[in-house]
Amino acid sequence: MWACVMGIFLLYALIFILFEDYDKHFLQPFDEVSDWHLLLFSVVVMLLLGLLLYHYAHRMDERISREQLAKQGEMRRQLTQNIAHELKTPVASILGYTDTIIDNPDIADETKLQFIRRANAQARRLTALLQDISTLNRMDYAPELLQKERIDISAMMADIVEETALAVEGKHMRLKNCLPGDVCIRGNWSLIYSIFRNLVDNAVCYAGEGTTVEVSAEAYDTYWAFTFRDNGAGVAEEHLPRIFERFYRVDKGRSRQLGGTGLGLAIVKNAVMLHGGQISARTADGGGLQFDFTLQK
Repeated sequence: MWACVMGIFLLYALIFILFEDYDKHFLQPFDEVSDWHLLLFSVVVMLLLGLLLYHYAHRMDERISREQLAKQGEMRRQLTQNIAHELKTPVASILGYTDTIIDNPDIADETKLQFIRRANAQARRLTALLQDISTLNRMDYAPELLQKERIDISAMMADIVEETALAVEGKHMRLKNCLPGDVCIRGNWSLIYSIFRNLVDNAVCYAGEGTTVEVSAEAYDTYWAFTFRDNGAGVAEEHLPRIFERFYRVDKGRSRQLGGTGLGLAIVKNAVMLHGGQISARTADGGGLQFDFTLQK
């Protein structure tokens, strides 16, 4: 930028001096000392102007860098606090149940078994949370290490329907797999699985009993466009822009009670973006929640 400004300014000065008389139609050598003085003055002004612009641009770069570092530092602190807060609950529960068993050796076997089961459930929740954190870290810091392969999403979704059948039936829900039989992309199997499994699990947890969940896709030249919607309780409009944020919860108490880690939708968004796509959430026609996202073929 500095070199460009100096070059343009020097060219302007030369043309102005050589054509100082508007009647001239061709360039002439300088025939007066004042012309050389004017040229020298123009060069000095040009250098000073360029120097000022260079220092201004340098200061602006430093300021932007400081603001970005401060923002990243604040995000890291917030994320660390959120992780510590999320880890604290299951750890405290596990310690509470196990301490009760240790401090009361004569406790009834039925009560002891109940406490062990509750501690086991909290340990599983803690494991899920750590796995989600690990997945996000891989996407944040080492995306180039993710192996890609040809993935049959139609077959993957059919497997997810079978895997979640008991949970879906337990909520008296219906999961409609409307994907065509030839939905294939090249990507990381684990992350693509996380997209569809997390969206299904999210609907099972929060859409409500008796709802219908439907996933469909439409092919375009270079990508697949997916729609994942339910006719359940939905999400208030003010929460929609933030539901992909890490640890953001629409209903904090209800989310923890249902076992969510607060990272599922963040994983979905990052995984979609790593595969060259975009994702958005909105209120579905007729109510409920709808996710629209794309994945490159």
